[in-house]
Amino acid sequence: MLPVMHSQALVIALIGILGIGAQWIAWRTGWPAIALMLAAGVIGGPVTGLVNPEQTFGELLEPMVSIAVALILFEGGLSLNFRELRKTDGAVTRLVLLGAPIGWVLGILACYYIAGLVWPVAVLFAGILIVTGPTVVIPLLRQSNVAARPRAVLKWEAIVNDPVGALAGVVTYEYLRRAEAGGTLIAVVAALIAAAAVAGLIGWLAARAVGWAFPRGHVPEYLKAPVLLVAVIGVFVLSNAIQQETGLLAVTVMGIALANMRLDSLRDIHPFKENITVLLISGVFVLLSASLDLTVLRQFEWRFAAFLLALLFLVRPATVLLSLAFSPVPWNERLFVAWIAPRGIVAIAISGLFALRLDRLGYADGSILVTLSFAVVVATILAHGFSIRPVARLLKVTGASDRGLLIVGATPFSLSLADQLRQLAVPVMIADNSWQRLAPARQSGIPTYHGEILAEATEDRLDLTQFQVLAAASDNEAYNALVCNEFAPEVGRDNVYQLGDASDDEDPRALPESLRGRALFASGLGVEDILNREAEGWTFRKTRISEQFAFEDAKADLPDGADMLLLLRKGGALRFFTHASGPTPQQGDTILSYVPPPRSVRDNGKGEEA
Repeated sequence: MLPVMHSQALVIALIGILGIGAQWIAWRTGWPAIALMLAAGVIGGPVTGLVNPEQTFGELLEPMVSIAVALILFEGGLSLNFRELRKTDGAVTRLVLLGAPIGWVLGILACYYIAGLVWPVAVLFAGILIVTGPTVVIPLLRQSNVAARPRAVLKWEAIVNDPVGALAGVVTYEYLRRAEAGGTLIAVVAALIAAAAVAGLIGWLAARAVGWAFPRGHVPEYLKAPVLLVAVIGVFVLSNAIQQETGLLAVTVMGIALANMRLDSLRDIHPFKENITVLLISGVFVLLSASLDLTVLRQFEWRFAAFLLALLFLVRPATVLLSLAFSPVPWNERLFVAWIAPRGIVAIAISGLFALRLDRLGYADGSILVTLSFAVVVATILAHGFSIRPVARLLKVTGASDRGLLIVGATPFSLSLADQLRQLAVPVMIADNSWQRLAPARQSGIPTYHGEILAEATEDRLDLTQFQVLAAASDNEAYNALVCNEFAPEVGRDNVYQLGDASDDEDPRALPESLRGRALFASGLGVEDILNREAEGWTFRKTRISEQFAFEDAKADLPDGADMLLLLRKGGALRFFTHASGPTPQQGDTILSYVPPPRSVRDNGKGEEA
């Protein structure tokens, strides 16, 4: 038998393998990550018995999960910019101020009349069900092509309503506990409002402290991420010490406050925060599903199935449609938001916590909350996880169906490339801060973005989710590298390309490869090379690979000195030939090459110059 420490280390490693493995499979297959993580935890826990969170971590399990959820909420709050909120046409405000109480009331009726819970337990559980939660919504949105407004609405609602649902459960429990001693509902609500206000103030003050210390150099760069991490945990624990479950509100306020301070320091640690969140979500979901007790689920009754159907098809749709009535949000987006409401770890964690407390108060239905909460989580994850894409397509709330290429820099080369891609039906846009340089593109009908691509306002004015690839092709190699380095975390390091010589890292004038995007040609053509070739009259040539005309034939058919630039798959994916690697063409693919003019034209040109 392994020592406890070793067995715990093995379980932690296994949780990481299951969680991240599920996320990787989801990326490769396109299946919903939350459903795969749930399945991975069930296989690792109840099915095989390899992961038993309660036995492995004991009393540490609850604080571990609580802190993980707090960090996820904080990172989610950091993505909530008030400029994005204004684009939702008031939908988020309505869903929080109107939707939460409406959903609570309708949930109470469903819990009492359909699930058969007694009134006190029905009120408490319905309050908990207000939450949707970023642990489930964010992975769902990451893998689905949802339009900007409904995406923002679902993200904001999930993050803001998480502490609201927790506080609703606290209000109910505190009233039930104090009612025996003669406490009134007004007194309980007043005390919790005061506690919530204090928690919000703690979160705001912590954000102000970080916002003051970071830009003034009071924290060195290598400590900024650790300091922020510890600060979030400290705020969470301090708020919970004042009043249980207010910590979620405090860290959410802290994240939103920091997000709207426009701190440059936070941009540098954004990849770290995002990576931590992915790890935490994966781990929490495996722990969640591995903790599933199959014996408890045997208490599931037919009326619980009816309750789940009512929750999916009556409570949630009615809540959203009533909240958004007479709003400028289009009907198709209202219906989409009305359908998507998966529940996650917060619902189960809070339900389990209050189940124990209700049992102590003498409410027999308290133990049923665990069964119901697990059923709600599994049902909503499966229903919404597998249906979000087809429902989005059915209601026409998807983003751009074909993701294209964003070219930074309006030059003759980029204009010619954009024109060729448009002929191939590839969505393309040229961005430049010069209105004059963009004039030829506008005259040709090519979509353009006028503005500095590196400016902060670009995040609000340009939706980068519509592009699968970014190519920096301005006449300044250093600027191209800066653009690639800036957008690599968002677009993907493998999806940012630039003009610039990547063939000689020994040249002291060359930028380090770590700062550059991938070269736009296998030969690593630089800006000067392209300018010279444009002056000589080089053009693009399209070649389609078929059974009769293979890739080797296409290469042999190219004139001397020509370079293959990119390959367009039948499904619309773009793959570039770079100095590091090249795609393998298949039948039906189209290759776009950069070729010199015919020799006769070049000779005539030389004669005229002479």
